[in-house]
Amino acid sequence: MKPTLLVLAAGMGSRYGGLKQLDGVGPDGQIIMDYSVEDAIRAGFGKVVFVVRHSFADEFKSRINAEHFGGRIAVEYAYQELDCLPEGFSVPEGREKPWGTNHAILMAKDLVHEPFAIINADDFYGRDAFMVMADYLRSLDGKAGQYCMVGYRLENTLSENGSVSRGVCRTDANGLLLGMTERTAISRIDEGRIVYRDADGSLHPLDADTTVSMNLFGFTPDYFAKSEALFVDFLRQHGQEMKSEYYIPFAVNTFIADGSATMTVLKTTARWFGVTYKEDRPMVVARLRRLHEEGVY
Repeated sequence: MKPTLLVLAAGMGSRYGGLKQLDGVGPDGQIIMDYSVEDAIRAGFGKVVFVVRHSFADEFKSRINAEHFGGRIAVEYAYQELDCLPEGFSVPEGREKPWGTNHAILMAKDLVHEPFAIINADDFYGRDAFMVMADYLRSLDGKAGQYCMVGYRLENTLSENGSVSRGVCRTDANGLLLGMTERTAISRIDEGRIVYRDADGSLHPLDADTTVSMNLFGFTPDYFAKSEALFVDFLRQHGQEMKSEYYIPFAVNTFIADGSATMTVLKTTARWFGVTYKEDRPMVVARLRRLHEEGVY
């Protein structure tokens, strides 16, 4: 069974200033998702599911559809909205912020019945990352609870134009994930040192070689039921908060801790890059042009 690619595209890119998922950055107007889906097709993925919001679904579908990819991969859509909540829960008055990446994954539970990978819509992951992910997912042969992620070197994932959020990973000697810690304010400071800022404003160093998650995870379908049950617990504790988010690392850490899943950290030769801020765009444009000149695309 061919794996499925789940693309999280519901975020509106508030820091970027618009619907950055549809910004043409390639030499011929390609958007970053064009490269991700092309790499997924070459790696052997059979379907791609885009998680979007109803407010821009028509614009999105006019640009991203099966015909756009030449019919080489099946295309479906799922919808993430604030009020897509388990029975008995409602959106607290005044909340506008979405419920996060793990909530977005749950929106596709009725469309995905095979091993699947998830990515951010506005990140470039590199062809080798899709190849190693697809190889792992195909090797599972129906086994549940044996998840994976592609790890990237922290130094290669920073923006020169502001702080970034990264899942900082700890692994054992066998390459299994022990846990992830979400750091939401990582940046370079004087003399190139990499630090993260804690909630109290204090700075803490991070090594350039630290393995971080860029939201390229691989799961088996059992993840949906486990994650949905955990979301109920999350809402009971944090559902009335205006900015609480149900992050993927929260669920992964929980399942690792209770022994219901393992997560293998896959190595890749690919280099990640993305557009977190408008000022990152020229760098992305230049890197993609170079890949075309080198014949990769």
